[in-house]
Amino acid sequence: NKWRIVFPDNERWWKDWKQASPFYSGNRIQTTKYTWFTFLPKNLFEQFHRLGNLYFFFLAVLNWFPQVEVFHREITMLPLIVVLLASMIKDAVEDYRKYQFDKTINSSKTRVYDK
Repeated sequence: NKWRIVFPDNERWWKDWKQASPFYSGNRIQTTKYTWFTFLPKNLFEQFHRLGNLYFFFLAVLNWFPQVEVFHREITMLPLIVVLLASMIKDAVEDYRKYQFDKTINSSKTRVYDK
């Protein structure tokens, strides 16, 4: 891909162009939160900022100690796992839809007006 830098026909801008880097990140829109590598850590970080998820996590950890065990260990983990998986699936679908929308916007034609 060749990138095009457009500066107005002005001597002041010409000096700035000489100092400008020829590599620009582009004019691309990106509204997604996650990438393939950051989905799991970022999503878990966001999920455990919710008080309810922390409460169920605390109950699951507490139930692993034999002195405090009330239910079977796996049963206390079940509500937390269900809520986390449902939230992860919802966030993944939302982020994928944002990715598709960004892709459509970024591939649309544009017009550049000059004087």
